[in-house]
Amino acid sequence: MTGGPLTVIAGSAWACTAIRYGAIVLAVLLFLLSLRRSGERAGRFAERLKTTEEANDVQRRMLEAAARRPRNRDELAERLRNGRF
Repeated sequence: MTGGPLTVIAGSAWACTAIRYGAIVLAVLLFLLSLRRSGERAGRFAERLKTTEEANDVQRRMLEAAARRPRNRDELAERLRNGRF
């Protein structure tokens, strides 16, 4: 029952052209959605990288400060007397 009208519609030149353009439009839409998704993924990766770099910078500064700290109480007292602390 539905096979007859479908073959007539699919067999016409206008229907073939419409199906062809519809497939092209669908392919372009899927491509654009894929680009958007990959852009979002790249943005999240860039944000994660920035956060990691900031955390590494803070940790590096903490390690440098720990390397400059007084070794014992005598060194601390000497620094306080000299006004370098």
